[in-house]
Amino acid sequence: MTATATKKAEKAPKATKTAKATKTAKAVEVQKLRIRVRAYESKVLDASVKQIIDTARRFEATILGPIPLPTEIKRYTVNRASFVYKDAREQFEMRVHKRLVDIVNPNAKLIEALTNLALPSGVDIDVKMA
Repeated sequence: MTATATKKAEKAPKATKTAKATKTAKAVEVQKLRIRVRAYESKVLDASVKQIIDTARRFEATILGPIPLPTEIKRYTVNRASFVYKDAREQFEMRVHKRLVDIVNPNAKLIEALTNLALPSGVDIDVKMA
């Protein structure tokens, strides 16, 4: 055998080992409960997120977050007068604050506790399993 043939023979078993390693890594998937919370007031939002985190900690879950997402700002410009004064305008804006909380490997009791959680009005929650 030549030197190049032995090098090729040595490389072949290494490739199969990495393929096996990737198969085992794909077999062990981590379930994540992704909670996205939105509200117009940041103080109410932070209080709601704190309540969610306290509930998750009570059931000894692994928590990632809260991660503040960019604030969504919607701006509207309106004429003050209906006909004559074109230059007189008012500007309004709505700010939507967002937070993201990930709970790794949630159990059934935790999910039930989160569904029964009473949060203040004006707080929108979006829950996804990832």
